[in-house]
Amino acid sequence: MAGLRPHERKAFVDWHQRAVIYEAPPELFLDSNGDGVGDFDGLAHALDYLANLGVTVVWLLPFYDSPRKDDGYDVRDYYRVDPRFGSAGDFVRFLKAAEARGMRVIVDITFSHTSDEHPWFQAARADPKSIYRDFYIWAEEPIHLEGDENLVGVGKVWTYDRKAKAYYHHNFYPFQPDLNASNPRLREEMKKILGYWLRLGVSGFRMDAVPRMLQPKGDVHYDGDPKDLLRELRDYVVGQRHDAILLGEVDTDPNGYEPYFGNGDRLHMVLNFYLPGNFFLALVDADATRIRHVFEALPPPPTGANYANFLRNHDELDFERLTSVQQERVLDALAPEKEMRIYGRGSRRRLAPLLKSDGPLLRLAHSLLLSLPGVPVMYYGDEIGMGDDLTLKERNSVRTPMQWSSRKNGGFSDAEVEALVHPVITGGEYGYETLNVAAQRKDPTSLLNFVQRAIRARRDSPEYGGGEPKFIDVDHRSVLAHMADLGGAVAMAFHNLSDERVTVTLPDEVPDLSDAIELFSDGAYEDVGDGRTLELAPHGFRWFRTGEFPA
Repeated sequence: MAGLRPHERKAFVDWHQRAVIYEAPPELFLDSNGDGVGDFDGLAHALDYLANLGVTVVWLLPFYDSPRKDDGYDVRDYYRVDPRFGSAGDFVRFLKAAEARGMRVIVDITFSHTSDEHPWFQAARADPKSIYRDFYIWAEEPIHLEGDENLVGVGKVWTYDRKAKAYYHHNFYPFQPDLNASNPRLREEMKKILGYWLRLGVSGFRMDAVPRMLQPKGDVHYDGDPKDLLRELRDYVVGQRHDAILLGEVDTDPNGYEPYFGNGDRLHMVLNFYLPGNFFLALVDADATRIRHVFEALPPPPTGANYANFLRNHDELDFERLTSVQQERVLDALAPEKEMRIYGRGSRRRLAPLLKSDGPLLRLAHSLLLSLPGVPVMYYGDEIGMGDDLTLKERNSVRTPMQWSSRKNGGFSDAEVEALVHPVITGGEYGYETLNVAAQRKDPTSLLNFVQRAIRARRDSPEYGGGEPKFIDVDHRSVLAHMADLGGAVAMAFHNLSDERVTVTLPDEVPDLSDAIELFSDGAYEDVGDGRTLELAPHGFRWFRTGEFPA
């Protein structure tokens, strides 16, 4: 690549490093047939909205056949689309529609456990000599292992099955028995499942609960490193589709991420669970060093790999990576009421209510997400500032239908209210009657239009996702300053986490801003004069880019 000009080199950044990922639950996005449940025809109809927003990758939450006791993470058949969402043909039609708009689709895959209604488990419990018996983890008596815990507040990790006359292991609910990923036959089944969906046209998978999938349990032992399964699955996936990716849900300490990347031969991307807790602590304390610490503590990803950053997703907002004192400080500030908290370690509020719908602070949060090193992942509805429903059980508080308009059920469905998969938020500040896509489309100052502009600036700056990142020392603790270099072009972002106006003196390592293009900001600023000082409004931000640009 030595003879290429800087902007020509950008073409060699992998597609997933330039991605803007949008997490969309099929059942909650748009209902096309009036049965109260979102479906693939509805998703296909909404693709123009996502394309105009600037989304490049749609991440689909589970849509497989399932009893749906845990929002589809209890899979009954990995090869079958849940009929409530449509057919396999409807799914393929959705994929083709996304492809026609230049978007890719990645899908959730859950190999840490199945539903207890899965045929594998039914065969395993019925016959101890079945080949499926060792697809799961069994014991005559519960085995207690260090670090073995239930992750959803149930307490126990072993449940007795009378038909099997043995205990089975589960890190989640008792109706979700854990799979034994060390079993060679099961690994071959995993590959068949991945191959099936790749052949239909998906661009990759978001792998659920990866550390738990690979955790030795009971008497199960791996030959070699359990994480070698990731290399095995990656080799298979890339062999089926050369540009397909594996994105892993890996919730661990910073020094624990590196083995999941391997030498660039395991996961392509890892969800950055170390960011959210520290991100909100930084906002509460107006201390940008907390965010900088996250990225400096994480091991650098191998070439071609990256972290996927998120602020909120479909689960709880987990603060367990903070100290107990820090947890209380954040929860007291952002989730002061008991019903706003969950599992003793986090919040079940959405992004906008967490930040009290503060316009400047909420926009600052979106700007940070879209400019931080790595790949941004947005949760559906956050682009319009959707709220939560704390009357719903546990994690379901942030799983309400998308609010499209002020029509019946927010334009999500024509069904009667009692038929809806979850109730639409109605009344008050976050009710669909006033907070919806249609209303914000008409308002040039809306959050939706702001996020659309921010995504456009992000896509104009491939340096953030594919460049060499570096944080900058500045003279205000509240200011996060960072830049990324890609082939000679440099993108820079400055964010003021405080509610006071500041003037930042820039060190020599920062390129002269008087020669830079200002791509995005929270408002109108005077031109940078000497190029060595920079003004930021309260909760203000400014993005710059310098270097060689394509004509």
